[in-house]
Amino acid sequence: MSPLVQLAAEEAENPLIPPIPELVIGLIAFVIVFGFLAKKLLPNINKVLEERREAIEGGIEKAEAAQTEAQSVLEQYKAQLAEARHEAARLRQEAQEQGATLIAEMRAEGQRQREEIVAAGHTQIEADRKAAASTLRQDVGKLATDLAGKLVGESLEDHARQSRVIDRFLDELEEKAEAAR
Repeated sequence: MSPLVQLAAEEAENPLIPPIPELVIGLIAFVIVFGFLAKKLLPNINKVLEERREAIEGGIEKAEAAQTEAQSVLEQYKAQLAEARHEAARLRQEAQEQGATLIAEMRAEGQRQREEIVAAGHTQIEADRKAAASTLRQDVGKLATDLAGKLVGESLEDHARQSRVIDRFLDELEEKAEAAR
């Protein structure tokens, strides 16, 4: 064949345009495959996509619910914490008041006991002073009687007379002491 004929035959046969019978067979095969995919595969794909969408939406709803619940739990925790702090402050104040009351009671009891001890001491001192004065009076009277008996030269054994003399002597001494004050 001549190069021109060959060129004309090549022009008639374009590689980009397929022959008609192949085009029809390809179109039929495409429709069959597309129909099969649309009938069998597409519902399964849509079902999986729908389940996925529901799972995502459910997850978002669950997350929002969990966040709301967490927020309410946080608020409850904060309220309980504030209440616990308030209760602790109240207990601390109450303990301080009880401590102050207890200290005041203990001071009052100590003051009362101190006054009782001082009063008992004064009573004991007064009793001891009276006992010492009585003993001293007797001793001084005995010594004075003995001394007077030795000076006079006779015994002053008469007890009544002896008591009068001693009392008079001591009364005079007390008067002189009071006058000197």
